[in-house]
Amino acid sequence: MKNFFKILVFILFVSVSISFAQLIPNLGGQKTGTSSLQFLKIGHGARSAGMAETFVAVSDDISSLFWNPAGLVAFKENGLTMSHTEWFIDTHLEFIGGVYHFGGNNALGVSVTALTTEDMKVTTELQPFGTGAYFRYSDIAIGLSYARQLTEQFSFGATVKYVEETLGELKMRTVVGDLGTFYRTGLGTTRFAVVISNFGAQVSPTGSVDLIGGRTADNFQKFPPPTLFKIGFAMEPILTATNRLTTAIQLNSPNDNAEHFSLGAEYSFKEMLFLRAGYKFNVDAENFSAGAGLKVPISFAKINLDYAVSNYRQLGIAHRISLNILLPH
Repeated sequence: MKNFFKILVFILFVSVSISFAQLIPNLGGQKTGTSSLQFLKIGHGARSAGMAETFVAVSDDISSLFWNPAGLVAFKENGLTMSHTEWFIDTHLEFIGGVYHFGGNNALGVSVTALTTEDMKVTTELQPFGTGAYFRYSDIAIGLSYARQLTEQFSFGATVKYVEETLGELKMRTVVGDLGTFYRTGLGTTRFAVVISNFGAQVSPTGSVDLIGGRTADNFQKFPPPTLFKIGFAMEPILTATNRLTTAIQLNSPNDNAEHFSLGAEYSFKEMLFLRAGYKFNVDAENFSAGAGLKVPISFAKINLDYAVSNYRQLGIAHRISLNILLPH
């Protein structure tokens, strides 16, 4: 009876969410290309990727550093996380972070994100095959996170990130923030989360570019960072000593695209073997995701190794692998 009630609550939430999404005019696509620092939108961690990034209300591991800082107090171990993403067109995305718990109800975290490319030829109108010079595109974000458990049901967290983007001779530098909340409703394992990420002031490049005819460009338009408002709901319709099924739904409202939502699920066998799947709706570029994971306890730590694939309609498959190391507190 309890499982039936949980499933009923989840189905109701999904139905309301779908109805809500259908009421919103699909006009957000007109905003495409109106934000800067696009690498901040790429998700980290194979576990969340395998669930189609429906993770703000799950957020119970170290990848909460990226998805929802309030989730840093949902677990008690200190630890490290590392994630590698094989992105498109010879680009690579790396993420590394650490979490330390103190005072019983507090957690601090640090994280570094880096996206890099290979060297590329500098071309001009008169030298379309290259000038002999090369340039590189790179991004970096350094984050500091804090989370606090206020009650047994409610926690909040915040992250401040220094962001720098380099494109040849041009650089963009700014500071953005994330705010997250995490609430356990008390109805079984259901929980609810709200996150706003990458909010901050508009930013423009600094530096100059030499143009044909001896001209120079050094004045550029400002654009906002890719701010994203997310609401998530998660629950376990199946939860026994051997089997666990976590289901999640997430509504996303970006400032540079249409509103969309995602469904995701994770099956766990004895909290050692994990299978995941998810689907994104109303997203032109991406649709389904899948993944698997393995937890290996050793003498001094618990190690989680996860892998995921995400399908992009025009670009192909993105591969992610991540490693979490949890240490006794």
